[in-house]
Amino acid sequence: MPAPERGKGNSILTTLQPYFAPETIEARSFEIIDSEVPEPRPFAGAQWEIARRLIHTSADFDLLNHIAFHPQAVEAGLNALGNGCTVFTDTEMARSGMPLRRMEPLGCTVQCLLNRPDVVAAAKANGTTRAHAAMDAARGELQGCIMAIGNAPTALIRLMEHLAAGGQAPALIIGMPVGFVNAAESKELLVGQTAVPYITIRGRKGGSPLAAATVNALAEMALRT
Repeated sequence: MPAPERGKGNSILTTLQPYFAPETIEARSFEIIDSEVPEPRPFAGAQWEIARRLIHTSADFDLLNHIAFHPQAVEAGLNALGNGCTVFTDTEMARSGMPLRRMEPLGCTVQCLLNRPDVVAAAKANGTTRAHAAMDAARGELQGCIMAIGNAPTALIRLMEHLAAGGQAPALIIGMPVGFVNAAESKELLVGQTAVPYITIRGRKGGSPLAAATVNALAEMALRT
């Protein structure tokens, strides 16, 4: 089979517009998302900023059918970040997805407890996941924090058990565990309560990048105030 002639088949390359600055790429991405979800949109204002960033992170417009906001979720998240809260995550991936350039100006810290020695030891001793043990370790530090769960249904279920028992409540729960075993069910537990503000993606979809993106969207808004 003859090799293709040089220059042939490059019509796409000739039509590409060069975007090199990250902020330019992001802005253009948001413009495209806005154009492909015409008004009236399923979300407006701050909720749309969050939903749009979730689409930007995943390229999945179907998320719009599954995102759910507690009525006080945005306000609670902005207040927590504005007060320099701790953001707890269930994975190192989610933690690393929240850049210091957003968190430090707000006085916020991001912690993942999975690899803390006491969490590792407790998980081994009790035959649980580290995510489950991490929720136990954080239960005395939840007041005023944001809990961002993007991977482990066991973490969200354990957190809901703490709340049901009258334990400390975070300012906001971002509950987006992904997968097939108890992911959808754990999020139904979350939306089934009304006392603690939440942002979630109902069903099987979710993931650490989406949990981090939600915090990033809130942080961008907090930095503007």
